[in-house]
Amino acid sequence: MFLESEVDDPLPSARTAFSASGGFEDDEPPSRHSRPSRHPQWQDVPDHQWDDWKWQQANAIRSVRQLRSLLPFTRDELEAIGKLEADYKVAIPPYYFSLIDTDDPEDPIRLQSVPSSLEGEGGFELEDPLEEDKDSPVPGLTHRYPDRVLMLTTPNCTMYCRYCTRKRATLTRGGWEGISKDDERMIDYIRNHSEIKDVIVSGGDPLTLPISKLKFYLDALKAIPHVDVIRIGTRVPVTMPQRLYDPELLQLLESAEKVYIQTHFNHPREITPEAARVCKSLLRHGMMINNHSVLLKGVNDDLGTMKELLRGLLRIKVRPYYLFHCDPVTGAGHFRTSVWKGMEIMEGLRGHMSGIGIPTYVVDSPHGGGKIPLMPNYMVSMSDDAVILRNYEGMLVRYQAEDKPVSSQKTATRGVSALIQGDKTSLMPEGNERMARRRQLQLVEDAPSGSCGSGDSPPPPATSSTRTLLPMLAANG
Repeated sequence: MFLESEVDDPLPSARTAFSASGGFEDDEPPSRHSRPSRHPQWQDVPDHQWDDWKWQQANAIRSVRQLRSLLPFTRDELEAIGKLEADYKVAIPPYYFSLIDTDDPEDPIRLQSVPSSLEGEGGFELEDPLEEDKDSPVPGLTHRYPDRVLMLTTPNCTMYCRYCTRKRATLTRGGWEGISKDDERMIDYIRNHSEIKDVIVSGGDPLTLPISKLKFYLDALKAIPHVDVIRIGTRVPVTMPQRLYDPELLQLLESAEKVYIQTHFNHPREITPEAARVCKSLLRHGMMINNHSVLLKGVNDDLGTMKELLRGLLRIKVRPYYLFHCDPVTGAGHFRTSVWKGMEIMEGLRGHMSGIGIPTYVVDSPHGGGKIPLMPNYMVSMSDDAVILRNYEGMLVRYQAEDKPVSSQKTATRGVSALIQGDKTSLMPEGNERMARRRQLQLVEDAPSGSCGSGDSPPPPATSSTRTLLPMLAANG
C-alpha cells in the first residue's frame, strides 16, 4: 500500500503537502483491499503507520531473537547465527521482510537480509577488499580515479545487506549525526581540488541522515563550481521506499540540481509498486536513476532471473548501470560465483534484449585497481586490413575499419581464414532464424503477381531444405 485514499485519511495535511510538492498526485492510490501482503506479525498495522518511514525504522528487525519468532530455523542455525550477531549488525524493515517467502529457506530476499551460518565459514575474504582506506587523503573520503571521489557520510543503512563491501564502516556506532571536523575536511578537499568533477555521496546510506546534515553536504557540493555531478548511493527505494514519501527530502534532493540517484535492485521481486512509485517521483523531481546490481549466488545468478530484473527496471525507467561481481569481503564468500557465470549471463543479454537494459559487468579490482569491465569476446581474429567480429547469433563478419587499399593477397582458404585472406565477408551458422525470415520475405517478393496478398495462401514457412541454403545466402555478406 502506498497512500490511503482521502476518505478517513488520518494525515490529510501531509497528503496535501505531498501533492503540492510534485509527488504522486496523478496516481490513484490503491484501495485497502489491494495492499501488498505483509507478514502476519504486521497484518493489523494501520496503513498510515506502515507508510511512515519512521515506523518502519523503529520496527526494523535487529536481533536473532526477533528473527526466531518470524522464520523457521534449526537449532544449529540459531546457534551459528547467534555467534555472528556481534560481528555484523542486523536491520530489516518490516516492508522488506514481508517480501520474503517464509516457507523457502533459499528465498532470494531472505538470503540478502537474514544472517546465515555460512557467514562464519572463512575463505579468501578481506575486511577492506577494495582498499578504499588506503586511498583516503582525509578521513571518510576516497580519491581513486582522477576526476571523482567517494564520501562515506554515515555508517547507517535502512537494511544491512549480508554481502556488503563496507562492513568495516557499518560496524561503527555514534558520532555521525552532527557536522564534524571530518565532514568539513572532506568538503574542503573537494573544494581545493578542481580536477574533481563527480562526487559519490555514500555510506552506509546517506538517505538515512538527518535532513539538516544531508543538506549540509548537498548545499556545499552544489556551491562548488567544478563539481558537475553529485551521485547519491542509496538502497532506500528498494528496502524502505517509505523514506521517499517525505516531500521535504524530495525537495532537498531536487534543490541540489546536480543529483543522480544510484540505487541497488538485485532481484525482480524487489520491484514492487512502492518502489516503482518512488522511482517515478524521483524522476519527476529531475533526478536520473541508475542501478547497481551485485551478482549473487542463489539470488540472481541465472539468465532468466537477470533478464526479468533488467526488464523490470526498464519498465520503471531505472537504467541498469553496473553488474558487480561480488567482492571478497568477510562473511560473503558463499555469495560469490565464478567469473564464467557472469560471462555466461552477459552472453545471454547482448543482442537478446534492448541495449539500454544491459549493464556493464565489472570486477572491482583488489589493491584499489578500480572497476574493470568484463565481457564475452566479440573480436575473433584480426589482420592488418580487417578484424573478424562475432555477433550474438554466432555470425562472423569481416569488418574493415579504415578506408584504405587491402594489402593482403587473396588466398584459396576456408573458415575464419577465408574472412581474413579469402573472398568471404561473413559466415552464418546454419539454421539462423533471421536468415529464414529473410528467405521467406524473398519468396513473397519473387512470387508471381497476385499469388499472395490477394486471397491466395501465403508462402510456406522455412523448411530444413530452405535452411540448408542459408550459409550460401550469407556467404558474400
